[in-house]
Amino acid sequence: MRREQTRESTGYWYSDDDASPRGVDVLNALRLYRASESALRRRTRSAMGMGETDLVAVQYLLQQQRAGKTVSPKELAAHLNISSASTTILIDRLAKSGHVERVPHPTDRRALIIVPTVESDSEVRATLGTMHTRLIEVADSLAPQDAVTVMRFLEDMRAAIDSVE
Repeated sequence: MRREQTRESTGYWYSDDDASPRGVDVLNALRLYRASESALRRRTRSAMGMGETDLVAVQYLLQQQRAGKTVSPKELAAHLNISSASTTILIDRLAKSGHVERVPHPTDRRALIIVPTVESDSEVRATLGTMHTRLIEVADSLAPQDAVTVMRFLEDMRAAIDSVE
């Protein structure tokens, strides 16, 4: 009965001939996960007083910093797929809010790099730390073969989405 209820409320356009009940159930579970993740991102942006692009930029800068890499405004623009003018406005906004700083490039006197502030790192950790811990616990609870299956499934789903032009 649950499967029939799920299939009736798929939100997808599949006909009964197009998809198996199992396939629709899996896609529904994935859709519900994505909806939860989107809601979390909205709450996070609200708590931090940021827009979506701002949050993605700060997370990217923090990741690059942890990897020991510097980020130029041009690299940030490329990562976010936004114009240089939009990048300047974004960096100005994030600098004003105390999330990033413009600092001289370590080897090129003419260039600047964008670095997240210590406060920004602390704010992201405080806002997302509990959620990340819970997600790691769930992922770590998978049996090794189940983890391989889930990773393969997600990679295949990503490839299917990326193949659509």
